[in-house]
Amino acid sequence: MVVGMSRAWVVLLCVLAAPAYSSAQTNDNKSLAPYIAVDAPVFALEHVELVDGTGRAAVSDQTIVVEHGRIAAVGPSATTAVPAGARVLELAGHTVYPGLVGMHEHLFYSEPTSSALRGLVGGELVDTAPRLYLAAGVTTARTTGSIAPYTDLNIKKDIDAGRVPGPELDVTGPYLEGNPPLIPQMHVLTGPDDARKMVDYWVNEGATSWKAYMHITPEELKAAIDEAHAKGEKLTGHLCSVGFTAAAEMGIDDLEHGIAVDSEFTPGRKEGECPDNAERYLAEHVAMDSAPVRAMIRTLVQRHVALTSTLAVLESLEPGHPPMAMLLREHDAMAVEAWSGVLTTRALIQERAAKSYWPALFKKEMQFEREFAAAGGLLLTGCDPTAYGAVLPGFGDERNLELLVQAGFTPEEAIAIATRNGAEYLGRADRVGTIAAGKQADLVVVKGDVAKDITAVERVETVFKNGVGFDSAKLMESVRGMVGLR
Repeated sequence: MVVGMSRAWVVLLCVLAAPAYSSAQTNDNKSLAPYIAVDAPVFALEHVELVDGTGRAAVSDQTIVVEHGRIAAVGPSATTAVPAGARVLELAGHTVYPGLVGMHEHLFYSEPTSSALRGLVGGELVDTAPRLYLAAGVTTARTTGSIAPYTDLNIKKDIDAGRVPGPELDVTGPYLEGNPPLIPQMHVLTGPDDARKMVDYWVNEGATSWKAYMHITPEELKAAIDEAHAKGEKLTGHLCSVGFTAAAEMGIDDLEHGIAVDSEFTPGRKEGECPDNAERYLAEHVAMDSAPVRAMIRTLVQRHVALTSTLAVLESLEPGHPPMAMLLREHDAMAVEAWSGVLTTRALIQERAAKSYWPALFKKEMQFEREFAAAGGLLLTGCDPTAYGAVLPGFGDERNLELLVQAGFTPEEAIAIATRNGAEYLGRADRVGTIAAGKQADLVVVKGDVAKDITAVERVETVFKNGVGFDSAKLMESVRGMVGLR
């Protein structure tokens, strides 16, 4: 969640490893049938352009054979044998890449705001978010902060049981937040003991990862990290009161959003305090090739701290962004009130363009992510469908791939960041994240050549999760006009 990276921004926004279901299960459940395009025990995707998720260059004219939810063979179409009786899908002109592993996702959405109401409140997208993620090719997702944890856990149970469509979820516990909380749905920690007790309680309830938030104290953060590690789980953070270097030295596993939210370079800042001007100072005064930034990157890499890129939601704070073409793609899914609120806030940001530091900060964030990855850091990605609502689940994940390419990564590298890297962080690289024989058949089929035109990721046709092919268009149609309501 990226809403409220500084108090100044809050004011602006207030104004403005569970098992996947099997093919056999889907046949027994009529609720999934309307969305399924391919449900054959053995099938082959022939003559595809293959981006395998490793970062290697795309390979043309490949065949992928799937048997009972697993990839049985991958190789040139001319030499890869297809079992007798298999269903064959002729897919010349299409690209296949691994199911996306979204590492900053939510099952809630920023409700439309009004000057007459309290600032930021998240509404649970019980039905729409899971469908939108899957429609866009997200087959695994970490929720990265919950405001309704029991709801998220129940959604996961329904998905795992094959009762509803959606990605395989890693459910993060409630936000570990200090005082003041950004939104009223967050618990306010009262100290290190409270942080430990909160982690312990929600681990027992089923949470499998953790997220510290902006105003957590250093003592609370350290206690939460230690307790999560004692339970065999990982903790990430959207931090402000604690700098990246200090958090890395405490043992944090991941950091959200990138340097755009790191307050440690702000003059006069004290550890444990969240300064008002951190983003502006960073945009106007801190060079990404400076010694302090390079030292911070070295610390993160040496301590194996991952970094989650959320370029899509950061882009939405730039005047004139995201492109209207992206918003128009989202339009049909959005409730009238949500669409109106997005356009109103976007127009207000544009009116203030002359004074905006976001274009400079966004450019620096892209440079920072390149430097981090080049230094050997594990770069992840996720869409964070929050802020003022301009980034929807799934759509934002597709946009992230385009923005990573704009930042200087190749299309194949961008896809590896969004697939293999997330799988490695979650400890699931043995079964998802890349396309190889023996892996779970989580595959995305898009029209076009992604390696030559990254915008082809917007043209998803079929998403295979554990070998079951879901029709992206039907999933999208099922949520028409609903996002922003539930």
